[in-house]
Amino acid sequence: MPKKDLDRRTFLKGAALAALAPAAHAAPAAHKWDKEADVVVIGSGAAGLPASIIAKENGASVILVEANSDIGGHAAVSTGNIPLGGGTRAQKEAGIVDSPDILFKDLTDWSAVEPNGAAPYRFNDRDIVRAFADNNVFAYDFLVSHGLVFTKPVPDYGGMTNAGRSAPRAMHAAVMAYPLIQTGRSAVPDVQTTTTGGIGIVRPLEAAARKAGVQILLQHRMTSVIRENNNTGRVVGITVETEGAKLNIRARKGVILCTGGNSSNVNFRRIFDPRLTEEYCGVAGEPYTPQDASGEIAGMAVGASLWGTVNQTGEFGAAIAKAGYIGCQYGYPSMFPSWQPTSEYFHLVRATGLHVKDYQNAIQVNQAGLRFYDETKGQFGDPNARGDASQNYVPGNWRNAANIRWNPPNYLPAAMSLNGGTGNGGGPIWAIFDAEAVKREKWTVEPPYVDREAGFFFSGKTVAELAANISKNKYQKNPMPAQALQDTVARYNSFVDAGKDADFDKPAPQYKIQTPPFHAAWATPVLHDSRAGLRINARNQVLDLNGKVIPRLYCAGESAGGFSEHGLARCIVGGLIAGRNAAVEKV
Repeated sequence: MPKKDLDRRTFLKGAALAALAPAAHAAPAAHKWDKEADVVVIGSGAAGLPASIIAKENGASVILVEANSDIGGHAAVSTGNIPLGGGTRAQKEAGIVDSPDILFKDLTDWSAVEPNGAAPYRFNDRDIVRAFADNNVFAYDFLVSHGLVFTKPVPDYGGMTNAGRSAPRAMHAAVMAYPLIQTGRSAVPDVQTTTTGGIGIVRPLEAAARKAGVQILLQHRMTSVIRENNNTGRVVGITVETEGAKLNIRARKGVILCTGGNSSNVNFRRIFDPRLTEEYCGVAGEPYTPQDASGEIAGMAVGASLWGTVNQTGEFGAAIAKAGYIGCQYGYPSMFPSWQPTSEYFHLVRATGLHVKDYQNAIQVNQAGLRFYDETKGQFGDPNARGDASQNYVPGNWRNAANIRWNPPNYLPAAMSLNGGTGNGGGPIWAIFDAEAVKREKWTVEPPYVDREAGFFFSGKTVAELAANISKNKYQKNPMPAQALQDTVARYNSFVDAGKDADFDKPAPQYKIQTPPFHAAWATPVLHDSRAGLRINARNQVLDLNGKVIPRLYCAGESAGGFSEHGLARCIVGGLIAGRNAAVEKV
């Protein structure tokens, strides 16, 4: 790993708290450049690394700019699932029938419907999806040739959220011996080739980028895109900040925005969903990498348009997910293993969180102290009903909408509708349980397992005292009404006596909440995907509000819009398309 020039903790603490808002930037009058290359890529995640490598291999000199003190972005802490289809070598060797045409039809299928009534493919930009489908096989071969090792040779359906269902396509990157970001340690040797994780993607690609001669600038935060002629001409470079200095970096052929999504930027994400106020503070990927919308904002400042916004507001898949770990700020459910004190980032994480094995051991209440949900269920009312994953799904069949059992994701809307407040947002959600539940779950309810200091875990000798302590949380818009919480607990306890949940049909409630001390663990939903961003075309060129190309500006990954597929595949393929096209621009 390269030597870091700045203190990692100082940098990350600022990065995690800062709301980045790059502004339009006029090109320096004399075009004074501190650095220059043919192609400048911003962001070193699942889009930026492939873009950098392919641009270099196509003859361009490349500078890769990364705000963090290490590479990888959101991809580094992802599950490492990569759904690439269209007839990859792995599919063919397994006898799986697939093609670019089949993949394209899957990802534009108007008939696929999710349990919340949303149609995940209906609003995809067909030109973008066509380019994606046509480049899947190339992307698979690229990954293999650049050092990725997969956990098994046969594709499956694991992690194929909104990736189509006509054929198994998902491959899973092996973590190998690379130290995991969330633990600081390597997996034990006997599972290194069978355990999947995003670190198994970004480390081989980092090595390939360095070997190819890509210049990687860590702790360089992009602050603006430079476009000529009062933002009417070509994009010619970017400005960055590093160690308190401001630099201008020239891009002779193109700038590629691969900055990740927007889910960490409260005001930006509320463009798509006004409910997502500041209490939704445990965004997937954080605190290692904030999804700060910096690429989108910088692009919009020079004339770029947003695109495919319905793909964000539609709540496809797990864009808003039930917390997988409670009692901590960062409860990203797909984080496995979870954050551990051995990670060098744990001072930002502060707590591992508690994994709930059985939600018979806890209830969940909103900021008004009211239950709103059958706690044993997942994000959707029926955790097995998954739109295009339904066993009854037939590609292109009008009956799909009729066959799917409508089960809206009532977890978040119900909490908000009962929140007792007058403004936007739903306020915190708390898991409430007692001392006996702690014993049954075999939890330790002290640091580093829970975050008491920052107000994400509280205890009380009585339920009333617990309510008073919960009110100290900075995101609790209104004080927790003690009487309301007492009544909620008492009513739930009566359901245990009756053997029936008369409010939300939780199956045969088993345990009363009656033994002090009583506990409240932060269980507020986690914001996951960014599925809307800058408008691009099939070449990943950025377009303005009139549908015109902004010359020499490209975008890929979660900061690009028009395509609702979850995860790594669209980032990798988009990065390859952008890098290849930027490299052949004329100087």
